[in-house]
Amino acid sequence: MNKFFTRAELIAKRAEWKAAAKTVVFTNGCYDLLHPGHIRLLERARSLGDVLILALNSDDSVRRLKGPTRPLISETDRAEVACALAAVDAVTLFDEDTPRELIAAVLPDVLIKGADWAHFIAGREEVEAAGGKVMALSLEPGYSTTGIVEEILTRRP
Repeated sequence: MNKFFTRAELIAKRAEWKAAAKTVVFTNGCYDLLHPGHIRLLERARSLGDVLILALNSDDSVRRLKGPTRPLISETDRAEVACALAAVDAVTLFDEDTPRELIAAVLPDVLIKGADWAHFIAGREEVEAAGGKVMALSLEPGYSTTGIVEEILTRRP
């Protein structure tokens, strides 16, 4: 089964999941260098429902968010890796600065972000207005892509 969906395909699939009374969980991020912190967050998110959607920032969106040296891994490759994860049922890309429009279109039952974004969870208002839950999950200490990149750079001779 192909896990990658365009926005239109994902919206149609969401309607199928809703008709089947499946609880849909949604999270998003760059997922530039996949690390154990990502995996553990995705596994916790998946445990909260029947279906987990992972929306990845497009390359342009990552550049605007993280700067001109990112992403390190292309959106196509990040999507391929995400599709291979057991916890993830659906993967899509978004090009906007935040996934608010995508979230409003999909209206997941549960919206998840890492606790580092608890101060601003795009789509919160839309999900809560539709009766859904919004949660900020704690992050795995010691794991961040930015931290890994900085560590690599400090190890250079």
